[in-house]
Amino acid sequence: MRYVTAGESHGPEEIAVIEGIPAGLHISQEDVNEQLARRQRGYGRGDRQKIETDTVTFLTGVRHQTTLGSPITLNVHNDDHNNWSKIMAPNEPANSENTLRKVLRPRPGHADLVGGMKYRHREDLRNVLERSSARETTMRVAVGAVAKKLLAEIGVDVHGFVVNVGPAKSDLNELTKYKNLQELRVVTEGFDTRALNAEADEAIKEVIDKTKRDANTVGGQVQVIATGMPVGLGSYVSADTKLDAKIANAIVGINAFKGVQFGGGFDNAEKYGDQVMDEIFWNEERGFYRGSDNLGGFEGGMTTGEAIVVCGVVKPIPTLYRPMQSVDIDTHEDHRASIERSDTTAVTAAAVIAEAMVAIELAKAVLDKFDADNIERMKEQVAVYREEIRKF
Repeated sequence: MRYVTAGESHGPEEIAVIEGIPAGLHISQEDVNEQLARRQRGYGRGDRQKIETDTVTFLTGVRHQTTLGSPITLNVHNDDHNNWSKIMAPNEPANSENTLRKVLRPRPGHADLVGGMKYRHREDLRNVLERSSARETTMRVAVGAVAKKLLAEIGVDVHGFVVNVGPAKSDLNELTKYKNLQELRVVTEGFDTRALNAEADEAIKEVIDKTKRDANTVGGQVQVIATGMPVGLGSYVSADTKLDAKIANAIVGINAFKGVQFGGGFDNAEKYGDQVMDEIFWNEERGFYRGSDNLGGFEGGMTTGEAIVVCGVVKPIPTLYRPMQSVDIDTHEDHRASIERSDTTAVTAAAVIAEAMVAIELAKAVLDKFDADNIERMKEQVAVYREEIRKF
């Protein structure tokens, strides 16, 4: 399985093409639209979410709501393009009318300046920000929706939520209350902040409100949990076959993500071995299993069968309505950075995007190991493999 996305932030369309999805997977536009709507919701999002209503169209690879095994093309129209059609016109030469909204003062923390240097966009840094914008994550969430449908066929569930926004935190001890991810999903999706309880929801809202009043932005952390993955996906034989490494790459590849950890993560660096390693047990019904999950579901780059637990660190958004010091790329004079329409925080959306990226990497791992031509054959192989593992 592989995919590619295309599109600019204010261009007419966002597109993704996925290869390698087995034939026979039932999927509808509503399955994808539900995930796209989740990405757009969340406390701290900006005015663009009031303009856009992201809905997907399947252009290829799906017939009668069933995948064909051929490449799947997903398309999301940018409603906001109506306000940018001249500025983003692909088939007209540059002129005085369609270059009015130049970006010449790069934002600290954004791709603006380095991207301009790399691609020689000397005249207008909009050529950088249009693609480097997090708007592109719309299509990663769409691809993730397809991946989640595939994973659900073999009993794998994936869910993301917010750990903290600035100093306001959810209490991760709350996780012990829930028997499964569906119970957790009902709770976190019931809060605008995707927090774990009402107290954290209120505290996070207060942080976001204050940040907005201060014309500032704020970051945070999100966590993704996946349950039901077969044992032994990934490999220890080479660095690039380790599944946790692939997930780490996918998480840090999301706009604004600056760190990732599994299970106890960085806290494990302050502990001793007998406090961290997940002890091994066995019974006839389950086979081998762990008594804890401090390592986040991985050993040696392979899944252990325990819950996969991934946490990602999201930096504050670089666009501040009280802009920071910058330099005009044309005159080289000191100026305040450019201002583009933005959010106070994207942490609430980042939980959905991280969830999608974990789902994509898990789906890739499943399709690497089992039959990728037909969904029913894949499910048969997974069932046989699970039984083999149980009897080991």
